[in-house]
Amino acid sequence: MPRISAANNAAQRAETQRRILTAFGELLFTHGLPGLTMTDVARHAGIGRTAVYNYYADIEELLIAYALDETERFLLDLRESLASLENPVERLAVYVRAQVEDLSRRHLPPGPAMGAVLSPASFAKLADHVGELSVLLQGILRDGMAQGYLPQTDIAQLAQLIHGTLSSSAARGGGAGPDPAAEARVARTVRFIQLGAGARFDDAGAPVPLST
Repeated sequence: MPRISAANNAAQRAETQRRILTAFGELLFTHGLPGLTMTDVARHAGIGRTAVYNYYADIEELLIAYALDETERFLLDLRESLASLENPVERLAVYVRAQVEDLSRRHLPPGPAMGAVLSPASFAKLADHVGELSVLLQGILRDGMAQGYLPQTDIAQLAQLIHGTLSSSAARGGGAGPDPAAEARVARTVRFIQLGAGARFDDAGAPVPLST
């Protein structure tokens, strides 16, 4: 009988874990969190219920794992997109657009709802991870002020205001496929936040230093 190598075993475990997280995310999107059980997740993933418990002790642990995985992948993609741009106002646009699009399709409950279903320790763990987004935004704003594209102000407070605007403007649960109306809303949100941060543009729509 052929042996199963450690590499193959690790790959199989990773694939099973990915199936569990994917199934959980799809169920969050279609049914929401209330009433969702480990049995539902196992059935949707096409694996045994016991197998799910081999990875996660309960729904709360699964929710945290899913949230951290989603946030980590989002941060990785966002950092790659930002790395190709130098102008801080253009980087702000990429950040805002990515956040609006992510919030619109994200399967996770909004922050207050997460706090209601998670233990304080679990919610704090998630908040620490999501805090990386605020650090990233504050870095963009700091560069914009240092380079003269944005007026000097309290960076932490401005980042908080921007995130509040993003959360309130996102239309969650949008359908698949291109939506011209949705794209127009995203573009308006991007420009609204850029202008609200103090950015200015020339007649062609390119960002300009405030001193010009």
